[in-house]
Amino acid sequence: MTSVLDLAPVIPVVVIENAEDAVPLALALVAGGLPAIEVTLRTPAAPDAIRAIAAEVPEAVVGAGTVVSPEQVETAVRAGARFLVSPGWTDGLLAAMRSSGVPFLPGVSTVSEVVALLERGVTEMKFFPAEAAGGAPYLKSVAGPLPQARFCPTGGISRQSAAVYLSLPNVACVGGTWMLPPDAIAAKDWTRIRDLAAEAAELARPSAS
Repeated sequence: MTSVLDLAPVIPVVVIENAEDAVPLALALVAGGLPAIEVTLRTPAAPDAIRAIAAEVPEAVVGAGTVVSPEQVETAVRAGARFLVSPGWTDGLLAAMRSSGVPFLPGVSTVSEVVALLERGVTEMKFFPAEAAGGAPYLKSVAGPLPQARFCPTGGISRQSAAVYLSLPNVACVGGTWMLPPDAIAAKDWTRIRDLAAEAAELARPSAS
């Protein structure tokens, strides 16, 4: 795997409070057609969750999100993360992600940040927080002067707005949480999550027209 953007049109962004939920949650997402899973490093359970998914759900491609330090890069890769996603970047974080040996998406929200990454040879990025930073109209405007930059927008995206983003030439995939309702996770309603994942996976299919 050389690109995060080509894993799937929709990447679930998962916050796991209890590591024992990781495997059944991943199995539900994979069964619904979403094999790329970003586990955010926002909870103490995240490294164990990544480790469990990597070991027990071979059909999944598990990655780490909310990576904000070189130490977290090391922790995530040791746990078995196969890709890395950050909400923003610095030269130090970028160097650590580059040396990790796995694909990565540094986060941007301004044109200057995009240009700075392009100067450093990085063409694939996370656009965050997508809706708050200008949404699909913003990315559509960026495509003209900076067509070489490709994005995975994340942040406030719904099933409805995801389709708008995916119609843009510079958007390869979107990240979202709409297929992961907190009440469904709390109730361990993996069937509901599987069904919502299947609806999200439909966004990958070309329309009949």
